[in-house]
Amino acid sequence: MYIFIAALLLNSVVASTTVYPKLLIDILSEKPIISYSACLLQCYIYYSFSASDFLLLAAMAYDRFVSICKPLQYPIIMSKTTVCIILFLSWLLPAIQVAVPTLLSANLKPCNFTLKAIFCNNSYYSLYCVTSAARSLADMFNIFTLILLPIIFILFTYTRILIISYRSSRNVRTKAAQTCTPHLLYMD
Repeated sequence: MYIFIAALLLNSVVASTTVYPKLLIDILSEKPIISYSACLLQCYIYYSFSASDFLLLAAMAYDRFVSICKPLQYPIIMSKTTVCIILFLSWLLPAIQVAVPTLLSANLKPCNFTLKAIFCNNSYYSLYCVTSAARSLADMFNIFTLILLPIIFILFTYTRILIISYRSSRNVRTKAAQTCTPHLLYMD
């Protein structure tokens, strides 16, 4: 359970590391400048780790579900191998999916070289003369698979936990609240 919280904290550190050092350099310099490739790299790292947060939150929800609803089977279902696979996929899938729009953007040549943003986010799309339908489709697919599906899974899982704990004894309800609190606090 705590390995997923540690993974979320690692994601926060990596995402912050892609933004804050460059932001501090820009504050201290007279003219903030970033190369196009560095902007794409910054955007790629930030979004791939930010997107993996949702998958890690979904993994935490599943972990909570198994620990509350199937406590006797927990060591079998959430084995060390299973947790490692979930962690690996939570980082690999967003990295692959975010790479597609980044690579599609890397092939386009900007016609404007002034970016009006604090850091390189999707505002670099405004640098292009022509919009890319393939990049827009890839972005919509990423939003659906990396954000909406995990949120739906999290809502479904916590609904099941609430239903099962409501039908159980007071001790089970207390244990469910204690188990789910770190996850709910992180989501705020």
